[in-house]
Amino acid sequence: MLTTELEKDLKWPSSIVVSEVGPRDGLQNEKTMFTVEQKISLIERSVEAGAKIIEIGSFVSPKAIPQMADTDEVARRMKRVDGVEYRVLVTNLRGLERAEAAGIKKAKLTVSASRAHSLSNLNRTPEEVLRGFAECAEYAATHGITLSGAISTAFGCSMEGKVPIEQVITAINGFREIGVKELSLSDTTGMAHPQQVYAYSARVKEQFPDITWNLHFHNTRGMGLANVMAGMMAGIGRYDACFAGLGGCPFAPGASGNIATEDLIHMCHEMGIDTGYDLDKMISIGKYVQEVLGKDTSSFVLKAGKSSDIVKVQNK
Repeated sequence: MLTTELEKDLKWPSSIVVSEVGPRDGLQNEKTMFTVEQKISLIERSVEAGAKIIEIGSFVSPKAIPQMADTDEVARRMKRVDGVEYRVLVTNLRGLERAEAAGIKKAKLTVSASRAHSLSNLNRTPEEVLRGFAECAEYAATHGITLSGAISTAFGCSMEGKVPIEQVITAINGFREIGVKELSLSDTTGMAHPQQVYAYSARVKEQFPDITWNLHFHNTRGMGLANVMAGMMAGIGRYDACFAGLGGCPFAPGASGNIATEDLIHMCHEMGIDTGYDLDKMISIGKYVQEVLGKDTSSFVLKAGKSSDIVKVQNK
């Protein structure tokens, strides 16, 4: 195979970490209510397929997100596997207390980089939200809970437009002040593009080398996997994804959901990048989700199949 000078310069990672966020970020946006048993099945099957980090749900107001009202029961009843990180989203101290009561030792806090988005949803500025997390940090430290953080609308906001990197850095500094050293830049509205992702990722990775970085993309405008590749080029090695490509943002009209786990795994495996996942098992999970929902989803691999399967058919 001919290798160009450009290809020699591109250093793709040998492996990446893919966090499965379907049980939380995927299911919370669906009208169909999954039972506790179905949620547990999705969690346990995802772990069996190779997930080492999985977001099992959120401890938030059941009035705000009724799909997550049974996260306590899911956490108590699911089988836990050594070496797997079971994570939940919380928004305040009460949520963190529920996580601790359910035996969960990893919780994620989230703040918007967009002032307009934060004020519209919480009637508080990002700085005020971050200050409110101080009591969560104190509680976590005394109860053996590790906190991570997510910066939503890190690339764009449906109210503000493009979000300047300076606003993202303000949020990063706020998390660092309370001792959070694992952060995700989240493309909540699906407005990020590869050039921007590369620039933002390279900037934060260089400026904050003490932070473990994660990227979270929605495929609203079809740029999700391209954004992953831009993140890889900038040296980011951790990505969120969702089985069957579920999810989306209520503030992004036409949002098609998160990048599909099976699509991301398929792309990586075609490129020789290890994910630790069994792709066939993830495809089976995605098809099961579609059956429960009674509809197709935005996953490309579930529609077209694996490239290797097409080759096998052609060679028969």
